[in-house]
Amino acid sequence: MKTALCLLILMMPFLGITKDDPKFPVSAIPENLKKNVIAVVREDEMVYTINADNRATLHGHYVVTVFNPKGDRLAEFSEWYSKLKKVLKFEGTVFNAHGTIIKRVKGNDVVDQGVYESGTLYTDTRVKSIDLSQSEYPYTVEFEYDVEYKFLYHINGSSIIPTENVAVQKASYQLIYPKALTPRYKTYNISQTPKVEQLDNGRESVSWRFENLPAIKFEPLSDPEDVLPEIVAAPGKFQYDGYSGSMETWEDYGKWQLSLNNGRDAISEETKKKVKQITSGLGTTEQKVKALYEFLQNRTRYVNISLGIGGLQPFEAMVVDKVGYGDCKGLSNYMIALLKEAGIKGYYTKIMAGEHAPEIDVTFPSHQTNHIIVGVPNGMDTLWLECTDQTNPFNFQGTFTGDRKAIMVTENGGKIVNTHRYAIEQNSQYRVADVFLEVNGDAKAKVKTTYSGLQYENDNLNFVLNKQYDDQRKWILSNTQIPSFDVVSFNMTNRKAKIPTAVVTSDFTLKRWATTSGKRIFITPNLMNRSTYIPEKMETRKTKVVTQLAYIDSDTIHYHIPDGIYPEFLPQSISIKSRFGEYEVSYKIDQNKLLYLRRIKMHKGEFPPESYSELVEFYKNVNKADNSKIVFLSKT
Repeated sequence: MKTALCLLILMMPFLGITKDDPKFPVSAIPENLKKNVIAVVREDEMVYTINADNRATLHGHYVVTVFNPKGDRLAEFSEWYSKLKKVLKFEGTVFNAHGTIIKRVKGNDVVDQGVYESGTLYTDTRVKSIDLSQSEYPYTVEFEYDVEYKFLYHINGSSIIPTENVAVQKASYQLIYPKALTPRYKTYNISQTPKVEQLDNGRESVSWRFENLPAIKFEPLSDPEDVLPEIVAAPGKFQYDGYSGSMETWEDYGKWQLSLNNGRDAISEETKKKVKQITSGLGTTEQKVKALYEFLQNRTRYVNISLGIGGLQPFEAMVVDKVGYGDCKGLSNYMIALLKEAGIKGYYTKIMAGEHAPEIDVTFPSHQTNHIIVGVPNGMDTLWLECTDQTNPFNFQGTFTGDRKAIMVTENGGKIVNTHRYAIEQNSQYRVADVFLEVNGDAKAKVKTTYSGLQYENDNLNFVLNKQYDDQRKWILSNTQIPSFDVVSFNMTNRKAKIPTAVVTSDFTLKRWATTSGKRIFITPNLMNRSTYIPEKMETRKTKVVTQLAYIDSDTIHYHIPDGIYPEFLPQSISIKSRFGEYEVSYKIDQNKLLYLRRIKMHKGEFPPESYSELVEFYKNVNKADNSKIVFLSKT
């Protein structure tokens, strides 16, 4: 009997009845998917089911093998919920390289907390999150979740390959829906035709399946959206918290937003009188808008408020009028109410905010925004008001909301508009300096730099201008590109014109700034604007070249040379022109003075892949010129 029992125990693994068989071993990943990756997505299954115009469910199953610390972020998972969205299932498991379970998620492993971002005052949104990253590589994590929605405003899409250096072994995405509520969908960088199936009860399904997708590596100065495969979806007809609408067209989408905003623009009688006082005697629309905008800035502050449909519906203007705070929706709605009282039409405008934010796809009406601003028609122009910032210059958008498409909610519904694009000459940095060189290599410098347009925001300068001495001094220290210096004094001036400018003046002492060797003194005349960036060389470029900022930098530096030394070597003046920009540098000696002039003008745009080698060569030449040296020889 003992022998038979032992035989039975030995046979159990081969009978497939062990408690935890190996699952997702790394050895099961095809070798070609492991090359130069931070992670491999083993399975990514999403099934989104539409049950009614205000009911839907999502089932997700996600498994990823992480190969090094750069992939740890893929081992984190979170899902938000509220009274309109419920997380029904939230499970996670960790496996070692052999596929053996080393951890199962327990209740106390899941962090469940309110979504209190910076500036949040009220929210009924919570988030469940878990971090299953490990210290030994490779490891595999598995997430499984089910979500129930009481709205159909937004449909989850799928980023098939989440980012660069991540391969995908298996992925699938499926939409199930009643034919009367057929959703719309669009794919990017996907050639596969979806599979359409007829299901029971008059339902239909559309799905995609992918296998063995190799990792993608982003090319320098490229747009990831040009290469990453993605599926997006959106409803036609929908309902959200009792508000029915359609987003078949942008016009329909805007009409739905109008229904949310309707009747929420009343302000107090006292504020109405204040509006009349503020605008009395002002002759133009722009003058009146500016005065009311500054009134808003002085009277209100930004806080995030998200309750129920509050992520999309603004608080009443009367509430903001009373309490003096609101989020982007509430403050923008309040601004529109103030303008209305002054007889000026302002428009609630939905926008995707953020530096280098993705462009709205105007061919696919859907929820693609994260912020609200106000647009005010002004003849042939439009005034744009950022209502959440108490110090923002009037009509200045900058990199947060400028130069992109937005959805203006008009009386007739949604309308695609373009926000302000600053001309290359407006995005300028003009520097004038006097440098007093000493024979021992020390120097003193007086520098005045004027930053305009988008360069007004350089390293958050626009915020630092409103801060105290210590913060401003830190900015000077971190943005002065001189190897060794001491700040003797400085001053910052904020000029809030239509094209805002910041003027920063500084006095420096430069210890051992020049290099001395015997009777020779070596200086690099480009005092503090040397180019160091050279894009990596590539044999074959596949994607377009994207440059993000159009700007002009100009440096005029007067070097005061001590008596008894004269130039032994002076570099040649240089002029470089390319489709990407222009660069000029010149030198002029006049008795004991050296005049150094540098100017670079860079264009924003998209350029063909074959132009990349020209860009590399341009930066190499600029880098070389910026680091050129002048040699002085002492007569003594």
